[in-house]
Amino acid sequence: MTRRILPILGVVIALPTLALVAQARVPDLLSAVAEPPELLEGCGDVPEAVALAEELRDRALRIERYMASIDSRKADLMQAETTLRERLAELRALKGAASARRDGDTEAVRGDIDQLIAVYDQMKPAEAAAILTNLPADFAAEILVRVRPETGARIIAAVEPRQAALLTAQMGARSVRNP
Repeated sequence: MTRRILPILGVVIALPTLALVAQARVPDLLSAVAEPPELLEGCGDVPEAVALAEELRDRALRIERYMASIDSRKADLMQAETTLRERLAELRALKGAASARRDGDTEAVRGDIDQLIAVYDQMKPAEAAAILTNLPADFAAEILVRVRPETGARIIAAVEPRQAALLTAQMGARSVRNP
């Protein structure tokens, strides 16, 4: 007998549900289930329940305010992050421009030095020696290192021995510093 009652109960419970689904009233059914009953429904005359309900409302308001302040801070942080990313992009662009400018300046200096070396290569050794002895020793050594070896040897031979020794020492020191 119990075997006959279970299917009948299942049909009795399922029929209203199927009727609601057929009428597309499922959202109404779910919203009725999802909506909580009024907090003080039936408890308005109990002071403890009223106090508890008020405290819960106060807490809910504080939580809402706190969440709003978190959202505000989050928006501020996103704005600051955007500003920082833009500034970083600007700084990287400036760094690239400065690097390009520095590379251009370096190339210009190299070109000037190469031209100066070509001039000393074309000079007579005695004339080049007279000029180099009046230059600072490290600068003169740099020129001597860069000219063609034959020209450099003739220039050093034309310099007085004391100055030639100093220039040779400077040339050696330069080679040690810049391997």
